[in-house]
Amino acid sequence: MTSRTFSPARSRLNASYRNLTLWTLQGWLAMFFIAAGYAKLSEPMANLIDLMRWPALVSESMVRGLGVAEIVLAVLVLAPLASWKHGRPLLVMAASGLLALEAVMLGLHAFGQDVGPAVTNLVLIAMTAPVLWMRAREVR
Repeated sequence: MTSRTFSPARSRLNASYRNLTLWTLQGWLAMFFIAAGYAKLSEPMANLIDLMRWPALVSESMVRGLGVAEIVLAVLVLAPLASWKHGRPLLVMAASGLLALEAVMLGLHAFGQDVGPAVTNLVLIAMTAPVLWMRAREVR
């Protein structure tokens, strides 16, 4: 096994690529959850029940509250754009919240045998986990 030491310039380039990748994932997550939260807030319950089965099992206020939570967490994922120093801890907290939400919804969709939403949640988990892991390492 060989270990390589990168030059300072190469290390900065690798860090730039990593940062660009993480910001891209953060942007996609924010867009998805803002759209999903907006739909939960603005669509009639009948439409939501037709699109997803689970809103029929809970109260309307829970669906609307979940929409608000998704929008707030999505905005917090982009908090470092406003202030890197204060936004990074908010980003880590928001990514943790989104990951927990995605895991619960994956279980709910898998239990209800909703294949499409379950796969969507797997993709979202695959996007959120590296953001949380890499950005949490930067906070220390």
